[in-house]
Amino acid sequence: MGAQFQAYNLHHYSRIMVGQPLLATSCGSSNSLLFNVKKALPDGSLGQHFTGGKINRRRRRRIREFGIVASSNVAAPFWDGWKPEKASASPSLSDILWPSAGAFAAMAILGKMDQALASKGISITIAPLGAVCAVLFATPSSPAARKYNIFMAQIGCAAFGVLAFTLFGSGWLARSTALGASIAFMIYTRSTHPPAASLPLLFIDGAKFHHLNFWYALFPGAAACVLLCLIRYILKGERGLPSLPDLGLMKILSFCCYQD
Repeated sequence: MGAQFQAYNLHHYSRIMVGQPLLATSCGSSNSLLFNVKKALPDGSLGQHFTGGKINRRRRRRIREFGIVASSNVAAPFWDGWKPEKASASPSLSDILWPSAGAFAAMAILGKMDQALASKGISITIAPLGAVCAVLFATPSSPAARKYNIFMAQIGCAAFGVLAFTLFGSGWLARSTALGASIAFMIYTRSTHPPAASLPLLFIDGAKFHHLNFWYALFPGAAACVLLCLIRYILKGERGLPSLPDLGLMKILSFCCYQD
């Protein structure tokens, strides 16, 4: 509606509505004026009192049925969720290249570690780490990128996967129980980290991880996240560490890609 109502009118109509208290009495531009108009004024005369009779019949009917809502709080069309988020400015070239370079370097280093661990039949590179890289490098200021969230969720969710597999074996019951318990754990501990929710499913369906038993809570998820967090620190030059350009990005990538 976009109409601003004075406090006098609100007080006046609240006195009229005997036994019908207002659900909300604030009328600022950012607050909704929500009340049951049908109960308050069955004759539908509210629109005339507030707008001097200039409201049309269609709007009067909507007011009678749904109440009055400030224009700033009107729900956005459902298709807005399919549009990109509005930003004040387009991302710069460095905002695009450095997170991509950090993710590339992280996967390259983990790949070299896999080659060293291949003789022992274990691997540190797992699919959830790709989502961790997206969180750490693309959205470093998000709550999911906090170290507490990362390691609490990685360890807890992986442990729930091992526990569910031990109790229920490999099947739908183990998957659903482990996932539900993991989400409840992250909410309870305030450590929401979406990539960690895939760790229980990875363990239950991945036979190559079964021999790790509860060591899976620390390896490969949490152990790999230590390396990813270190790369993020180097990338941002935090806590006195040299920045990635000072270390020589090309030297690091060349070492990871071309060493035998």
